[in-house]
Amino acid sequence: MNEFAYFLEILKYTISGLLVFFVGWYFVQSHIKKLYNYKLIEIKKASQEHVLPLRLQAYERLILFLERINPDNMLVRLHAPGMSALEMQNIILSEIRAEYHHNITQQLYVSHTSWAMVKKIKENTIGMVNNAVKGLPKDASAVNLSKAVLTHLSNLEGENPYDTALNTVKQDIQQIF
Repeated sequence: MNEFAYFLEILKYTISGLLVFFVGWYFVQSHIKKLYNYKLIEIKKASQEHVLPLRLQAYERLILFLERINPDNMLVRLHAPGMSALEMQNIILSEIRAEYHHNITQQLYVSHTSWAMVKKIKENTIGMVNNAVKGLPKDASAVNLSKAVLTHLSNLEGENPYDTALNTVKQDIQQIF
């Protein structure tokens, strides 16, 4: 019987030890989780402090891009007296592509919706200019091209696509705040 009592005593201390271990483990683990969550919140806050200005700058650059490729602004800015429609087309397409490539990294900081809208507007603008040139005689001037593009733009149904794109970008900016 002595062996059995000795075994029960060892079992009692073992169970007590395991119970203390698991209770201690539970409290240590919950404390570690709280510290981890607190550090995670601090990291996110620090990240936001650094990323927010970059995101705002990206949206600013997209707005500038949309304004620069808007035919109302672009045709006036790029027009030179005596230029042919084909020369103007080449300058316009070169300008759009250069502006787009200059801003391509901004997609990292903006919403998918805004970036998709910017890409769509870029492609539609290139298509609109190319289609306008196709409808002109070979000896047409840059003025004729400008008139054709602006006429096409004014004949579009609904809201101006450039204004729609700007509104999409502005709505995304509002979601940040």
